Amino acid sequence: MSLSSVTLALLGAFLTFYLAKHNRLDAIRASAILAIIAYLILLATEFNAELYSSIFFGGTFIGMSAPKRFGIYTLFSASVIFSILFDNLVPYLSNFGGALGISGFLSICVCQIAIVLGAPRSKKPL
Repeated sequence: MSLSSVTLALLGAFLTFYLAKHNRLDAIRASAILAIIAYLILLATEFNAELYSSIFFGGTFIGMSAPKRFGIYTLFSASVIFSILFDNLVPYLSNFGGALGISGFLSICVCQIAIVLGAPRSKKPL
């Protein structure tokens, strides 16, 4: 797990979370717009655009599922869990798509199970 993967997952989640609240945008459009912009920015840099844009896009999965269920602390936790799972699942799955979907799903499930079991919740934003 690297700091850059955690940072990109957090950026993807929080930007999608806040952009999805805009009147003309929903979570899917916010995720798509942000993923395209992130890919273009990373393509212009010397980073591995395919890998890092995949991590950012996975972070947007977290942000898409969070606005109705999670607050910012849970969103932060799910993003960190996502980056850990993604880094550990990529070697075992053939493409980024499998690791991306499974990591996003499992990170949301872990946070939801923790909430059901009584973990403290962050207040829902207004």
